[in-house]
Order: sequence, then C-alpha cells, then structure tokens
Amino acid sequence: MAKQWDVVIIGGGLSGLVGANCLTQSQLSVLVIEKGKKFGGRARTDSINNQLFNIGPHALYKKGEAKSILEQLGIELHGKSPKLGGLLIDEKVKYSAPFNPIGVFTTCFFNWKERMQWIKALVKILNTKTDSISQQSFLQWVEGVSSSKSVQTVLLSLGRLATYCHAPAHVSAKVIVTQLKAVMSGVIYLDGGWQSMIDQLYNKALMKGTEVRSHQTVKQILPMFSEKDTAFDITLANGESISTRNIISTTGPRELLKMLGEYAPSVMKDFFAQMEPVKGATLDVALTKLPDPSKLFALGIHAPLYYSVHSTYAQLSEHSNNVILHVYKYLQPDELVEAKSVQLELEQFLETIQPGWKQYEITSRFIPYITVNERLPLVGDELRLESSKPAVPGLYLSGDWTSPYSILSEAAVSSAQQAAIGIIQKEKS
Repeated sequence: MAKQWDVVIIGGGLSGLVGANCLTQSQLSVLVIEKGKKFGGRARTDSINNQLFNIGPHALYKKGEAKSILEQLGIELHGKSPKLGGLLIDEKVKYSAPFNPIGVFTTCFFNWKERMQWIKALVKILNTKTDSISQQSFLQWVEGVSSSKSVQTVLLSLGRLATYCHAPAHVSAKVIVTQLKAVMSGVIYLDGGWQSMIDQLYNKALMKGTEVRSHQTVKQILPMFSEKDTAFDITLANGESISTRNIISTTGPRELLKMLGEYAPSVMKDFFAQMEPVKGATLDVALTKLPDPSKLFALGIHAPLYYSVHSTYAQLSEHSNNVILHVYKYLQPDELVEAKSVQLELEQFLETIQPGWKQYEITSRFIPYITVNERLPLVGDELRLESSKPAVPGLYLSGDWTSPYSILSEAAVSSAQQAAIGIIQKEKS
C-alpha cells in the first residue's frame, strides 16, 4: 500500500522551506514537492561569472516578522544595513534624498514648508494605526497626509520602494503603510545573497527528516473528504499518485485553481482568478569598480526607477573590490513591456548615476518581466482572503500573496509558520 504522508508541501521556495522547517519538531511525515530543478524559487541566487545575483533587488527587514521567524528556526542571517540617504532623480536632475536628517534639511527638492510637511509625513507613517486605513487606497492616504505635490511624489516613490507596487490608486493603504513601517526600521542585504538563507533552510529540513523532490509538477489535487479526517490524492504530471492528510500550497493563486479544477470552491474561484501579480524589470550588474563610489542609492521621482549598490553591505563576489548593483523598474499591473526599450531605460538611468559604468562591466543580466509578488494587494482583499483560506479543510495556503496584512518575504515566511501551526494543532486534536 502506498504511503500516506501527514503533510505534502507544494513548492520548494522560501515559503515552502520555512513551512517544512516549522513542521520538523512535530513528528509528522513531510514531503516537499518542487516543480523546478532548484529549490528557492524567486529567493534563489544565481552565480554568473562568479558574481552573485539575486533575482532583482532583495532586502530583509531588520525588525520584520520574517527575520524573527527565520532566526527562531536557527537560520543565520549575515549582512549589513545600507545607510539612509542617496539621491532622488527627476529626468537627469539629481537631488539629495530626504531619508536622513542631513537630506531633509539640504535637499533642494523641498522648500522649507515642504520639509516640515515631510517630517510630519514620516511621523505619520510611524504613528498610523493601520486598521484605521483598511478601506483607503495608498493614493488616498498620501493625499490626506500632505497637500504638497512634491511631498506626495516622494511618498509614492517610498511606497514603491517598500512594496514594489506601482498602482497607488488601487493598492491597500493598510498593506503599503505596514510595509513602510518595516522599511523605516532598516533592511539587511545578505552575504551570499538570499541563497545563503535558502541553503540553510533546505539543509535543516533534510537533516530533520523532511523528504524533498525536485522536477515534480502537480497536475491535480483531489480532496477525499471523510467525517473523521481530511485526505487528498495528488496526481503528478508523470502519473504518480501521492496520498496525504494535509497540504500546504505555496503556488500562485491561478496555479492552485488549476490544480483543484472542479473541486475549487466558488469563493476561491471568484477571488483568485481576479488576482494580478506585482511585476517588475531588473538589470543586475557586476562591475570592477564604481565610477562614482559616493553614489550608492537612488530613486526616480516621477519615473518608477530604483538603483542600489548591494555589495557595499553584503559579500556577493569572490573579489571584495567588485561591485554588485541592481537597477529596477516598477511596472504597472497592465503595463506591456518592450524589452529593448526597458533595458535601454535602465541602462540610461544607471549612466545618469554612474557615467561610464560600461567600461568596468564584468557581467550583467536583464530580466524584462519578473513576478515580485503573486498578488497586488487591493483595497478589500483582506476580508476576501480570510474567507477563502478555510474553504477546503486540510488545504493550507502560504506564500507572498496569502497574508491579508503583508506581502513579499514578510507574508511568505509568516504565512508558512501559520500554516504549519494550523496543521500541528489539527493533528493534535
């Protein structure tokens, strides 16, 4: 008779591996299924010409829930925090960014009245009770914070920085401000890239008895309900059948609907099919040196662009003098990307900040269209998510899109822990 697993985790990315580690103390049998060749998903790091590239810019919140949970699991997180400051760029005009005290009082982007409004806006972010703004869009919240168009513009840029979302009229103020609070406490760039975190999670799960399989694509999830317990029959693309009492699905919403097919409850179908991912374009660059070493961070003011040197704060190359940086464009939900045009836009933005960078280039990688988060967090999503989660008993959702309160790694890690706790409590009862 085929083995029945206590838990099958679909997806071996950050959320799936955190879920596996959270279950290792439970004595439950756990299988992780990953469709790709490598584990880690979008949190993996690629080595290109011995230079370490995350898939676009990645940072971990210093005081975020994800970091706390990872450390509870024994994951060592080495790296440094970037200094506050940098540039705001409008076309080719550069301004000091008002992200530290010196920047606030020296930037020419604000007049004196706007500087005071900006300080009040930062205090407002820290003091806002996010439950009170759950029915507002981020744009509505920003317009209520300041009447100054300049202050509003920088707040919108900061919102993009914190969440990668570029749809302020539609996204939830509650989620964006929650992420802004975390960003204002600082971030960490990880030595070895995020792969260092993934490798530890993977190895710890293996050592504690978790079974992992790569190149395994789930074709169908068939719920087998009984009065006593939950059970599922999982069919793989190769025809193999796997039996389990519980599932943690870390896939995207539409992928999950496809797996469930006719067994997807209507509350899931209606909501999950409408979800739009957060997208972006990234240019990841390795240089032998920076033409201007003083310029380490910049944001576009009106253009939704980002630039940051990560290797100043994290070890990302065998050669300590080499530079690893990321240039990124925040894409709108329905934005069509013409790859060559966007690549040129990112290269020109980098040229504005670091003139002559190409003569120092070791290697670079352009990805025109990456999914950063599986769900753009819209106003009203919170209640719909809460009602969708328990729709299939024994099926637990985790991943960057499944939290009503957060997105990105914060959601991926915290939702995995919550799913594991839910299963452990269910199996004990």
